Order: sequence, then C-alpha cells, then structure tokens
Amino acid sequence: MPASPAIDHLALTVTDLEVSVAFYSRLWGTSPTGTMLDGPFVRSKFDLGGGASLGLTEHRAASGEGRFSERNPGLDHAGFSVASAEELLEWAAHLDNIGVIHSGPVDAPYGTALNFNDPDGIALEFFLPN
Repeated sequence: MPASPAIDHLALTVTDLEVSVAFYSRLWGTSPTGTMLDGPFVRSKFDLGGGASLGLTEHRAASGEGRFSERNPGLDHAGFSVASAEELLEWAAHLDNIGVIHSGPVDAPYGTALNFNDPDGIALEFFLPN
C-alpha cells in the first residue's frame, strides 16, 4: 500500500469570487498568491504554509442553486489545525475582530474546535486535537 498522502490543496466553489477573496484575505491576513484562468472558471489561490494552498473557484457556468449545507453530500467542513489552546483563542479573537460569528471553543473527547462559516455558508473550523 502506498504511504498516506498529505493534502496539497483544497479548492472551494464560491458564488462571488470578489466577496470570498475579501473574506479570506481578512481571515488569513494576506492577499491571494495567484489566479488561474485555465478552465471554465476563475480561481484565486492562497498559500497556507507547509506547501498547502486554498483555492477559491467561481465557475462561469455555475448553477447558483442555493447555499452550502454540510448536511448534503459533498464537503462537511474544512478543518485547519492549530498548535495550542492559546492559538485557538487567538483565532477566536481574530474572528471577533473581523466580525465573523463563531462557536467559541467547543470541547469534544478528541479535541477542541472553533467553528464558523464563510460568505457562502461553507463550514470551516480551527481544530486542536487532544
């Protein structure tokens, strides 16, 4: 069996690239590092560190049928790891500062999560495993 792969990138479909780029720029405190126009879409890319990236994709022929729901087949949520409880609290304060509603730290037997949504309702979390 091959070795377990690491996540290289995550690409999220968004309804309005300009709105989403503004949100993720505030969230990450940086601008996109690239734009891709090589398909029937436009994508802005953010580098997340460790070689991973996040792409925001607006499809030119999008159906526009509703908002994201983790209850439908497909993505449940995207989780980003943090290194400490202090870092998780720093993210909570940062979300407060940029006006993003969040759950506050939620403890579970396997770790602590800080949950929030992007402008399309895509479920996101910062996560500290036990």
